[in-house]
Amino acid sequence: MESFIVLVIFIGAIVFVPRYFTFRGSNYKTASGNSFLKTLFDRGNYGEYLTFLYLEKIEGNKRLLTNLYIPRKDGTTTEIDLIMISEKGIYVFESKNYSGWIFGDEKNRNWTQTLNNRRKNYFFNPIWQNKAHINALKSVVGIDDARLYKSYIIFSERCTLKKVHVTSPEVKVLKRNDLIKAIKKDFIFSEKVLTTQQVDELYFKLRKYSCIDDAVKREHVQHIQMKR
Repeated sequence: MESFIVLVIFIGAIVFVPRYFTFRGSNYKTASGNSFLKTLFDRGNYGEYLTFLYLEKIEGNKRLLTNLYIPRKDGTTTEIDLIMISEKGIYVFESKNYSGWIFGDEKNRNWTQTLNNRRKNYFFNPIWQNKAHINALKSVVGIDDARLYKSYIIFSERCTLKKVHVTSPEVKVLKRNDLIKAIKKDFIFSEKVLTTQQVDELYFKLRKYSCIDDAVKREHVQHIQMKR
């Protein structure tokens, strides 16, 4: 029995210690307010964290924000997973930490996840979801310039984007491991729309909507549940 306990501890150390030090070396905890355990054992948080790690590697002047609760005109809030503010624009990320096969069309309300056991799950079109995020963001930012906002739908490396149809040029749907390549390409072909000073100003303007108190989060969840 003792040898089994030692083995479990040893395996746990091999698995968790490297992840812990990677977490410590990231700014994710400061940006999100989430602890290591809250990040590791929550599928949604962990997906956002992995995307955050990729974004941290991108060179250049940029600011990252996570878990923003942006107010809507009707008094409710919309939650944005991640935002990157750079001189090339505001990149708004919707993170989907899914496995299986993904099928979807920009024009359709629902997309499909097919798992290995052939079970199918349906989820709301993430492009529409992120469009709603960006519309709320525009009101807060006070700039309604289409060049400024970039919509990125990020899926896990564990899934296969089997058949996904996108027509809008400002929208990208991709797997997490393709993220750096996609943004570097976008940086090359996009013009500067913000100055360094504006990047910082927008960061400090939006930062108050991140790491908000639990009361706002509860109200947000209650509204979603009532809507469903």
